[in-house]
Formats: sequence, structure tokens, C-alpha cells
Amino acid sequence: MAGAVGTLSVAGGITVAPRDGLVLRFGRNRGEVDICVGEDDLRISRVHGTLTCRGEQWWLECSGRTPIRLPHSVLLHHDAEPVPLPTGYTPLQLGGSRGREHLLELYVAGATGGRPPVRPADETEKPRRWRLTPDERLAVVALGQRYLMNDPYAQPQSRQQAAAELAELDPDGRWTHKKVEHLAAGVRRRLSQSGVPGLRMDEVGDPVGLTLVANLLRELMNSATLGAQDLELLERES
Repeated sequence: MAGAVGTLSVAGGITVAPRDGLVLRFGRNRGEVDICVGEDDLRISRVHGTLTCRGEQWWLECSGRTPIRLPHSVLLHHDAEPVPLPTGYTPLQLGGSRGREHLLELYVAGATGGRPPVRPADETEKPRRWRLTPDERLAVVALGQRYLMNDPYAQPQSRQQAAAELAELDPDGRWTHKKVEHLAAGVRRRLSQSGVPGLRMDEVGDPVGLTLVANLLRELMNSATLGAQDLELLERES
């Protein structure tokens, strides 16, 4: 049925048809909620959030002490306005104690009223890897080396830092911060034109800071265009 919502957590899940005014609660207290999440984790609130149906639209609201993390690292706090759930799949992450992350998966049925078919035997789709010139790859690897090292608090290198390192590695490459910026901007523009979000200034707003570069690096890593093996490009031959 169109508008039906399916939910799934480690503790199980439910699927319900849309009904105006219907409220589904999720959280730690199994006896008080419809979907149990983080039952053994005191960082999760007894009722951590709700799904409310208005017509055929479901709205998510946080009532817990800690925020709910939505896709693209958006945080929904308890004092924020409810947000509408889009048709299709939405993962919610609830931060628990000692670094635990509790996942609640939601799926809102579209006009066809069904979920995607189960396809266990089909060939796995390969990620879309982006073409990079040798200089482009050098530039983005230098900018994103902390990400490639799996630094949990990774930030992009500044273009000045990247240029200085590349100039020492390749003295004949005429590396400057403007060259690094130009190369990274070209990759961002190409990927943005191909539909990758978050790579333009008008999308992220002010202050931009390193946001555009960070979004670019995440896309290149998520698509397996960049990997840890690329760090070898920054190694100097002895």
C-alpha cells in the first residue's frame, strides 16, 4: 500500500498502513514503544522518537536526550520541528554509550505500494568510480590523506599544505596552492554536473570553509575512486 511504513531494528520490526493521526513510538522501553531500539543501552531514551502519519505522509520527531542522525550527517534534536520522511529507504542512527550506534531502518512505500524485490543471486553492482587525471589524483590524495589513513577526526589538508608536500615530492610539477585549488575545483565541477550533491557553494551555504573539499573527498572514497593504496603516491623514493 502506498504510504505504508516498514521499520527494522536489531530487536525486530513492523509494517503498518498509513492512517491519519497514527503515532509509532521507538526507543529503549519495549513495553512503551512500538519499535524497540537499544534495549540494553541507557544512553537511548525510553521513548527516543516518534513517527506520526498525517494523511499518507510520515513525520519523524526526536523526543530523546540525544539527537537522531539522519542521512548526510543531519542531526535531529528533541527541540527541532518534525521532518517529513521521503518515499523509500531512510536509515536512522541513535548514538549509544561507549561508542555504540543503534540503527533503525525505515522504508516508506511509494505509489506501487511495495518494497524493492529481493535479489540475492543477482550480480553485485560495482560502484561508479570517477575518472581522474594523474595530477587530479595527486591533488585530491594530498588534500584527503588523513581520510585515507582512517583518522577518526579527519579533516582535509589545506591547499597550501597539499601544495607544499607535492612540491617537495615533485619539484618539476610546478605545484602551488592555486594549482591544487584549480584541480580540485575541476573535479568538483565535473562530479556536480553528473548529479553528485553538496559540491557547489549554493548547496552548502556560508560559511563554506572546507565543506566542499570534505564532501568531494567523501564521494571519491565512497565510490572507491580513492583508497588507502593511493597513499603510495605520496611516498618518496629513497
